[in-house]
Amino acid sequence: MAFEDLFKMHWQKIFRLCMGYTNDYDLAQDMAQETFIIVWQQLPKFRNEANIGTWIYRIATNICLRQVEKQNRFQKVELSANLAEEKQADPEPQIQLLYRFISELPETDRIIISLELENIKQSEIANIVGLSEANIRVKIHRIKEKLTRNFNNNGHR
Repeated sequence: MAFEDLFKMHWQKIFRLCMGYTNDYDLAQDMAQETFIIVWQQLPKFRNEANIGTWIYRIATNICLRQVEKQNRFQKVELSANLAEEKQADPEPQIQLLYRFISELPETDRIIISLELENIKQSEIANIVGLSEANIRVKIHRIKEKLTRNFNNNGHR
């Protein structure tokens, strides 16, 4: 498959995965871009041992995990409220809230729910994160319950 086709087919999904990790539009764009740079560089070496979509998600997940490690090592500089409000291209408030709640989940849960939201088969999710399908089903159920509670606690029903 040509790189351009892979890019068109997977860009939005990978961007949303990254957004779920960072809750930062610009950083998510950068991480998704970094993912596709690696895909472009490594595509000739891809041996079809896994589904190509699964391979791309693994690359993106690794980039997201590295970013989380970086953020944990360095103090975040918070934007002033005024600067944050001036930022353009933010998703609608409920989606933005969902991204915030997802970004607050433990790392593995973030991967699982982000892939679930992209309608990735649970068998593939299990393969990506290295858990059994049964464990993935239980985790997805618990993550959805937690996200629902967070929405309800913030006045959304």
